[in-house]
Formats: sequence, C-alpha cells, structure tokens
Amino acid sequence: MCTKRKGMIYKSFVYLLSISLLLFLSGFPGMGAGAREIKLPIGEMMSRGAVKFETKQNIWEKVEPSHFPVLQGVRIRTEKGEATIALTNTGQVKVGSNSLFFFDQADRFVLLQGSIEFRVPSVSEINFKVGNLSISNSRTLQATNNPPNAARISEQTIGSISIHSNGSVTVKTVQGKLSILNQERVVLAALSAKDSVTIPSVTVEGKPRLMVAQVGETAATEEAAEYLGLSTWTWLGIIAGAATIGGIAWAIAESEEKERRPICP
Repeated sequence: MCTKRKGMIYKSFVYLLSISLLLFLSGFPGMGAGAREIKLPIGEMMSRGAVKFETKQNIWEKVEPSHFPVLQGVRIRTEKGEATIALTNTGQVKVGSNSLFFFDQADRFVLLQGSIEFRVPSVSEINFKVGNLSISNSRTLQATNNPPNAARISEQTIGSISIHSNGSVTVKTVQGKLSILNQERVVLAALSAKDSVTIPSVTVEGKPRLMVAQVGETAATEEAAEYLGLSTWTWLGIIAGAATIGGIAWAIAESEEKERRPICP
C-alpha cells in the first residue's frame, strides 16, 4: 500500500479514536450524577390488606406488609387496604383505603387520591401537596439565635386531608395550625386547632394565571437544547475538542507523510 494511503488510514483512525475518547469522558459527569441520585428511604411503611407499589409504569406489585421502605418517587396505592408510614423525622402518616400517593421530594407528600391522617412535629418542614394546593405547618417567623427548645420540638400538628369524588378537598386540624396555599403561593386558608375547610375542585385543579406560557416555553427550550442527555454547550465542547485533537493528529500525520515521500505512481 502506498504511503499516502497509509497516511489517510492513520488519520482516520486517530480521528475516530479522539472522538470516542471525548464521548467516553463526557459520560463521567452523568455517571456521577446517577450515583448522587441514590436516596435513602424517607420512612418505613406497615400495611394491611391490598396495598401495592408501582415497579414500572402501570406495573404494580404487592408490598411487604410488615415493613416496606418508602422511597422518593415510588407511587403506592392502598386499594382495599390501609397503611401507616413512620417518617424519619418522627412524623407519622396514616393512609386510608383507595388512596394513591408518593413523595416527590423527601419532605413533600403528594396525595393523588383518597385520604390521610397525619401527625408531624410542629417544627417539621414536611408539606402535603394535593393538586395545586400545598398544606403545611403554620410557623411564625421569628429572628432568634437560640435553637427551639425541647417542648417546642415535642409539639405536634395533627390533622387530616380528604379528596372527595367531585374533586374538592377537605382539610381538618385536630391540633396545631395549618396553612393552605395555591400554586402561586397565595394563602387560601389558615386553620387553627379543631378547624376545617373544604376547597372546591375548581381551585384544587385550577391552573395558575401567570407564567404558564413561560414554563411551557422554558421546558420546550430545555428539551430542544438536549440530545442524548447532553446539552448543546456540552456537544459544542465535544465537537471543538475533537476538532482540536484531530487537527493535531492530522498535522503529525502530514509531517510524517512528507518525510516518507516519494509517492506511489
């Protein structure tokens, strides 16, 4: 084979090797992010009756009744059973039958269907999300350098949340105070002990008047800006790096080729 043809093969090999190396290295940030996504259980659930969890989309399996670790993002439905969740922050949530729920964050319980009763520390940051409603402890903000005392920590907020068949939601308090906010963070109701309120379905399911278009456009922009899990800037960096390494390799190959002339007839 002539020297020129050997040089072309050599350059093509170097180009492919350079691009493969860059693509391989670019995968490390994603691997690190995947490792960071591993989360500890939010609590432990004990159940009785028919209680299932979603292993994959629309694929459900029965939970272990004696103890079941509750993980973020895993949907659970009680059907004809009941469940009690002991949270890591010493709180407790009792889930009624025919309920569907999950934790979308470590401190946010999302109720999609059914009813719950809860008992959480008054200083707890946990909140309950139903449709566009956010239900949480009412805490007076005070500037202080002293940590909360033991008596304050031992206080509990006790209440319940029920989703009715018509889509309305009833929130009750037995002890403590609760605030109910909409998606725009506007306070809809402030409940004291032994108080209750029913929020109509139009408010529960209503969409915020502002930012809807912006959120959609932002999501579309982010979607368009990614390909194979990498952002546009990442791909530009990969291409630029590959071009730089390829250029260096080409220059080396060209120099060697000049030294090996003459060229085949």
